[in-house]
Amino acid sequence: MCGIFAYLNYCVPRERRYVLEVLLNGLRRLEYRGYDSSGIALDADLPPTGSAAAYTGPPPIVFRQEGKIENLVRSVYSEVDEKDVNLDATFSVHAGIAHTRWATHGVPAPKNSHPQSSGAGDEFLVVHNGIITNYEVLKETLIRHGFTFESDTDTEVIPKLAKFVFDKARDGEGDMTFSQVVMEVMRQLEGAYALIFKSPHYPNELIACKRGSTLILGVNEVSGQNSGKSFNNAKSLTANGNPREFFFSSDLCAIVEHTKNYLAIEDNEIIHIKDGSVSILKFDREKEKPASVQRALSVLEMEVEQIKKGSYDHFMQKEIHEQPHSLTTTMRGRLKNSGVILGGLKEHLKTIRRSRRVIFIGCGTSYNAALAARPLVEELTGIPVTMEVASDLLDRQGPIYREDTAVFVSQSGETADTLVALEYAVANGALCVGVTNTVGSTLSRRTHCGIHINAGCEIGVASTKAYTSQIVVMAMMALAIGSDQLSTQARRESIITGLSSLPSHASEVLKLDSEMKELASSLVDSESLLVFGRGFNYATALEGALKVKEVALMHSEGMLAGEMKHGPLALVDENLPIIVIATRDACFSKQKSVIQQLLSRKGRLIVMCSEGDISAVGPSGSCRTIQVPEVADCLQPVINIIPLQLLAYDLTVLRGFDVDQPRNLAKSVTTQ
Repeated sequence: MCGIFAYLNYCVPRERRYVLEVLLNGLRRLEYRGYDSSGIALDADLPPTGSAAAYTGPPPIVFRQEGKIENLVRSVYSEVDEKDVNLDATFSVHAGIAHTRWATHGVPAPKNSHPQSSGAGDEFLVVHNGIITNYEVLKETLIRHGFTFESDTDTEVIPKLAKFVFDKARDGEGDMTFSQVVMEVMRQLEGAYALIFKSPHYPNELIACKRGSTLILGVNEVSGQNSGKSFNNAKSLTANGNPREFFFSSDLCAIVEHTKNYLAIEDNEIIHIKDGSVSILKFDREKEKPASVQRALSVLEMEVEQIKKGSYDHFMQKEIHEQPHSLTTTMRGRLKNSGVILGGLKEHLKTIRRSRRVIFIGCGTSYNAALAARPLVEELTGIPVTMEVASDLLDRQGPIYREDTAVFVSQSGETADTLVALEYAVANGALCVGVTNTVGSTLSRRTHCGIHINAGCEIGVASTKAYTSQIVVMAMMALAIGSDQLSTQARRESIITGLSSLPSHASEVLKLDSEMKELASSLVDSESLLVFGRGFNYATALEGALKVKEVALMHSEGMLAGEMKHGPLALVDENLPIIVIATRDACFSKQKSVIQQLLSRKGRLIVMCSEGDISAVGPSGSCRTIQVPEVADCLQPVINIIPLQLLAYDLTVLRGFDVDQPRNLAKSVTTQ
């Protein structure tokens, strides 16, 4: 759940101030991944000639601070003055690393912030995203060899292990390259990680490696040959001498303003930047020497505007209002001639149709999106569909068979529980399908086939536009799988027509913004909220309640309306606000009955209904209503969730909480 970033300029003169700002801005772009604490490391000036330094390179300057990135910014500029650091000094080559943290081992504090150090002199510095599962054993071993530990993190064993490996080689009077040091460190580590190493023993070099956690390399050819053509040749990365800027990042959104040429680093790859050249080594625990790999860069299809708030106050607000556009891009090129074309599934449709069941696997919002799509998949394909929360599937070791199709849903494509469940399903022989928003993510690389939702960069921690795009993608998947059945042709055609008009209906429902602000003001002092839904909109109830819970920090529960009389009815009184989703579908008459039962117990009701249905859902003036456009029943969850997203946003603002960075949460959950 952490964000790591690094910058190295080669034969491109840059002031230290510029390098500092690149690092800090990289952290700002990654802050959604964690915001408990942060830190950076820069190069100091070279020590005076003849000084008794432990290394030949410039000593690093390390800054660490508890809290959000702006706390670090203030601290850095304050300490720069105290330490008399010359920000105007120019470097033709300079390597800097940075980190923003979501705490897993140790409370948020400077000592637990990254970069973590090998000890006095900062001979090795490391920034880390992930979990080292065997750190306790490594820590005990290093303590026996005389190392002392200052932090409570699992990460601190990594730089200390690097120093142990380096010292052992030096004592044996043998030279060791930076990549050899890192390879020996990797040999000892267990768990999931993305790491960036910096060391004054290897000045002007950076090394990154990964296993399980995302890491991106960005390359900017300053000579102007950065159109992408020069990178079609894999050998271009290994060429040296050209002025270049290199970036490591946990996410593409942090490099898009610098370059569009990137490489998604694969598991067990070691990326060594030295003398303007990139060496890629493939680590294998069973082999003493790694294999050299040649890779070509890809060209990023993302614009800088996507990572900026524009005229909006918060990213969540922007992303809610972007949904007409994101839904359009999700469907672009995929609805043709009254049919659906999904290139990522084309070769596997026959296999999916022969499946004995489809298993949707996800966590949080992604699970809810799959739940919203389940009824349609069952209806159009005739294949039984089961739902699995990824962590629960793993805890139970639930049965998965070769005849199953397992669909894994994750916005980031890096959700740890989902990825471990994917490994489990692959090991059991199931066909694995990925649904993700992130090109080049671990999920997209490890599944047999899949669909990118193309919702655009989502920075707000609470997912909004990705949720609606996930539902649409899974609806299109149901249409594609069921396209061989004549009995459902009319139904499929009506749904495709409904999909085409969905963005305009989303624009229409966004006009409820002021109405939701008014509703939020009436609920701001409430302690709890219940949301009842059923059928296609059971998922809407769960997701709406989750949004309120996540950002407004209000207790809220989404419930299956059919279960209301089996316990939850005891909570109903005139004070507890209850939202009932009663738009037109096969469950409409049942929801009317639920409304009547709640009104008879003096419930404080807010009813979401289709436009023009106010009189149909209850007696005049008996409850507050939210009217939404009526669309095809299976697509109604896409429209119905938008007012609840607006409500959650407005409640959060009125209650004075941080919208984009809610307490204790982070965007990409890379720990189990």
